[in-house]
Amino acid sequence: MAHYFAPPLSVLAPFLFFSLGSALLLPQLGLCVATMAHSVGQENFAPSLSTPILTYKYDVFISFHAEDTRTRFTSYLFAALEHKRIRVYRGEFIQAELMKAIETSRIAVVVFSKKYATSNWCLDELVKIMECKRVLNQTVLPIFYDVSPSEVRKHKGNLAEAILNGPEDKVNIWKATLKDVANLAGLHLRPYR
Repeated sequence: MAHYFAPPLSVLAPFLFFSLGSALLLPQLGLCVATMAHSVGQENFAPSLSTPILTYKYDVFISFHAEDTRTRFTSYLFAALEHKRIRVYRGEFIQAELMKAIETSRIAVVVFSKKYATSNWCLDELVKIMECKRVLNQTVLPIFYDVSPSEVRKHKGNLAEAILNGPEDKVNIWKATLKDVANLAGLHLRPYR
């Protein structure tokens, strides 16, 4: 049985805390930021900026495949972030609600695992996350949990099979998105024996 190294959680929480602090500077840089006001359809305008200033409903949204990470890594990640008083989305698994939670989160953490790509929901979340990265300048932190970044980037192993079995109209979007996310700086967690 593989054991997973816990210290990256102690590294991840301060990283997210630092990212949250630096994100407060975004309005001064004139960047549009996702917001709680935006989630109810309202916008606030700063007199000195031509773009709306938006506030966040959640600090972090975690995208993960429940079957292979919920009782191990992600439960510890949720606990570590909540211990640091970081607002993490823990809502219903209703697609419309998930997409809104992604839009109103400051940071998206994507926990890639062996079975992540077997879920069309996970892949659709990933597409939305990368859209928010482009449009809203959302910070995205990939965590490669017992898979390598190159497996994700090159669609190897379980990822290849899952993508081949996906709906034709989404496969190319999913492939491009997986490649883009795998090229971001992130954490690679390996089992030790």
